[in-house]
Amino acid sequence: MAGIQVRSPDSPDETRAFTDKGRLDIVRLGNGMAVGCGHFEPGWRWSSHVQPIAGTPSCNTAHTGCCLSGRMRVRMDDGEEAEISSGQYFSIAPGHDAWVVGDEACVMLDFTGTDTYARPQAPPPRREATRPVVRH
Repeated sequence: MAGIQVRSPDSPDETRAFTDKGRLDIVRLGNGMAVGCGHFEPGWRWSSHVQPIAGTPSCNTAHTGCCLSGRMRVRMDDGEEAEISSGQYFSIAPGHDAWVVGDEACVMLDFTGTDTYARPQAPPPRREATRPVVRH
């Protein structure tokens, strides 16, 4: 592998759309890292636009990144809230809802949440009933 890799965000390896209100463009780098660029339109909300895809009560993905434009409000399952604005870095633990604030689209880079975000979550393994072995 080369020592330097340069990729354009205009040519993502994968795009995950969540209705007409948002998408995640993913660029994979040779070191195993993936960078996601999330585009969230006014009116977007995780619980309305991604929850039906994920199938979980709240977002179970951790996010670490930077807000490039717009604003997003995040509410943790325990009630803690914060607003993220253009130019701010963020770290969000799993277990939250989020929504765009205002009339401007929110664009965010995410360095940790791209593998599982906006993907169906695997259901828990089904446990089969076991019967005792009877020996004669």
